[in-house]
Amino acid sequence: MESPRTAPPLPMRVLEGLERIATAIRADDWNRARAAGVNPTQLAILDVLEGRPAGLAVRDLASQLGVSQPTATDSILALERKGMVEKRPEPGDGRSQRVQITPAGRDAHAARAAAPGAVAQAASALPDDQQEYLLLLVVSVIRQLQESQAIPIQRMCVSCRYFRPYAHADAAKPHHCNFVDAAFGQQDLRIDCREHETADPSVRAATWTAFEGSQPPPPSR
Repeated sequence: MESPRTAPPLPMRVLEGLERIATAIRADDWNRARAAGVNPTQLAILDVLEGRPAGLAVRDLASQLGVSQPTATDSILALERKGMVEKRPEPGDGRSQRVQITPAGRDAHAARAAAPGAVAQAASALPDDQQEYLLLLVVSVIRQLQESQAIPIQRMCVSCRYFRPYAHADAAKPHHCNFVDAAFGQQDLRIDCREHETADPSVRAATWTAFEGSQPPPPSR
């Protein structure tokens, strides 16, 4: 019989919990994909392309999605047939192509975004301070994954050259974005920002040290 002393290691139990959440996310993805008239992989491609006016090369799309290039190519061809993406020559290299979202693709993406799934509803049911702390934990996990090269660099505040953590004494808005020259709070941290520009590795490391070192304590509930 399992007891607290014989339970799996803490990281394994965290992984088990994330796997349960991932199951619900996959179900949400299927529901949203059906509403958009695509499948989940095709919807994920629209997610990546939306907000990237210049588009992405097929290899970069595959890297962002964590799938093989042939898998990405098949899904892109299906989206092309539906008129949701198009390919254009890479500037300066006519042999290469970039995939761009079309107005029809944006409409499909908007239909997907209009219906929050079960996981979003569950997160929104948490108190505001717990939602904010959960966001910080998610940012920390993604940061570890990208720095270990398990995933590509994400367009997060903490990896952006415009981000200045804890630049202000205001506890409600301690951070500063140099792109818009404005202060903002923890609850406004972005996971995927259109204006993101990746900072140099040494700058990312220094930014993260400053960000992590000044974190407030977790909510006491």
